[in-house]
Amino acid sequence: MPLTSALTEVVAAVNELLAESPAEVDAQLLRFYFDALQFQRLAESYARVHSLCDSSLESQASTRAARSTRLCIRNVVPATFLRPRYAAAAATVMFSATLTPQHFYADMLGLPESTAWLDVEAPFDSSQLTVHVVNSISTRFADRDASLEPIARVMASQYEQQPGNYLAFFSSFDYLERAAAAFAASYPRIPHWAQARRQLDSERAGFLGRFTVDGRGIGFAVLGGSFAEGIDLPGSRLVGAFIATLGLPQTNPVNDAMRSRLEGVFGSGYDYAYLYPGMRKIVQAAGRVIRTPEDKGVVYLIDDRFSRPEVRALLPSWWARSSRATLPVAVPWCDVAT
Repeated sequence: MPLTSALTEVVAAVNELLAESPAEVDAQLLRFYFDALQFQRLAESYARVHSLCDSSLESQASTRAARSTRLCIRNVVPATFLRPRYAAAAATVMFSATLTPQHFYADMLGLPESTAWLDVEAPFDSSQLTVHVVNSISTRFADRDASLEPIARVMASQYEQQPGNYLAFFSSFDYLERAAAAFAASYPRIPHWAQARRQLDSERAGFLGRFTVDGRGIGFAVLGGSFAEGIDLPGSRLVGAFIATLGLPQTNPVNDAMRSRLEGVFGSGYDYAYLYPGMRKIVQAAGRVIRTPEDKGVVYLIDDRFSRPEVRALLPSWWARSSRATLPVAVPWCDVAT
């Protein structure tokens, strides 16, 4: 390949310079040198069946006029690299709260056909969580302007019925900021705060600090971000969540190329590249609401596509049934209009 051949020549030239005059190698050249070495290592194992090579133009922070080219090798299917690891190990144990559907993870991780699966019963039941599907709103990119006011109305209605601490998740910072502005304009008396772009640790702590036992308000956050997983707000610190997105990755040339690659390997490119990763983020975000066997809360899934059977099938089974027949069975699915 001409690119890798040229890169080999450049690396060799820098090697000579480092050997002869190490003091003459500035920081930028040294950084490029190490990036080139890393790229070479990735290129050696590159194959279309598991990886993708792409390039893109990026604006520099200093000036809009300055542009640089970004060259990237992405591993799309880890299975090829993981199988030798399994073979070298006596046993491998993998665990996660989000391993559905099994065939997706088996394919992507290269698990042997003899892999044993254990689905551990959740410590929660459907009487703890009321799940509403708002199927009259579309959060697709083309429909987002029209969705802002109805979403705000759904959030305000729930808050007025049960004041407390809520999280509202959106697919991007742009969508979040527009939704927060629309909510503030229509319902200024309801406290709200929003996750900021490039948030500092102190700002992140301040965001979470608003979720007190006696707190009231709605925190706006990005799905898949730091507040959508790995945080614990038990009891009255969080009583509900609004998820105004299906969680699908952004449609762009790189993601579409990944979809095409996965379609060629597994025959389910859209599901593997978009639907399954998106629904994993949905489940993780909704999981912030119920953290202990004593918690009770509500989740609003806001998008008409949540009504689709193939989408609902990817949600936790305990949402749709009581884990004990002796307990009163809540109505877990409540399709609501705005």
